[in-house]
Amino acid sequence: MTGAEQQALLQQLKSDYRQILIDYFTISDKTLNEKIDKFIKAVFYANIPVPQIIEIHMELIEEFSKQLKLEGRNDEALLDYRLTLIDILAHLCELYRCSIQK
Repeated sequence: MTGAEQQALLQQLKSDYRQILIDYFTISDKTLNEKIDKFIKAVFYANIPVPQIIEIHMELIEEFSKQLKLEGRNDEALLDYRLTLIDILAHLCELYRCSIQK
């Protein structure tokens, strides 16, 4: 994969993860689980390291925090979004576990 292709993939993954964060506490589980599965498969097959996923999460939370502060709102609710990261990493671990067994 060229540098430009990798950068485009990372931007798409960040966009997908942003939508997962937004939807995590608002959309039905079926739709959310499909989005998470799609995201995890993309990460898995692109061989994206876990620290990069955490970096994407932290960047997005920082963006959300800045936006909330601009709106004069409290950003304490963002602490709950750690659950999203834990869920994403758990799904990724399960995919790795299943791939090793085969």
